[in-house]
Amino acid sequence: VQLQACGGGLVQAWGSLRLSCAASGRPPSTYATGWFRQAPGKEREFVAAIARSVSSTEYADSVKGRFTISRDNAKNTVYLQMNSLRPEDTAVYYCAAAYGSYYYIPVRSTQYDHWGQGTLVTVSS
Repeated sequence: VQLQACGGGLVQAWGSLRLSCAASGRPPSTYATGWFRQAPGKEREFVAAIARSVSSTEYADSVKGRFTISRDNAKNTVYLQMNSLRPEDTAVYYCAAAYGSYYYIPVRSTQYDHWGQGTLVTVSS
């Protein structure tokens, strides 16, 4: 599986961005997809994930109600819609793939098998 993340950029606080994670080699319906982020000087942290079952999703408390993860099987792409962005959301965002059962939603980075390159999100105050 190869993952390509894009959609990052500079946005003002309270603005919105949509990140995309395009997959090749194997469709994203066959694995869970997660989004993680890493801010300068901090460890990589979980943001959101979607299971093979699109009805099963998980979010970090810090983004609940603001971010939405979704998947378009026809486009082999997983999205992260980010609304009401805050300066503390500034980070490099990574998407990752994890093999598992239909409702499996891993939240630890060590549970993921493949990673895409990051895309930088900068939120100005």
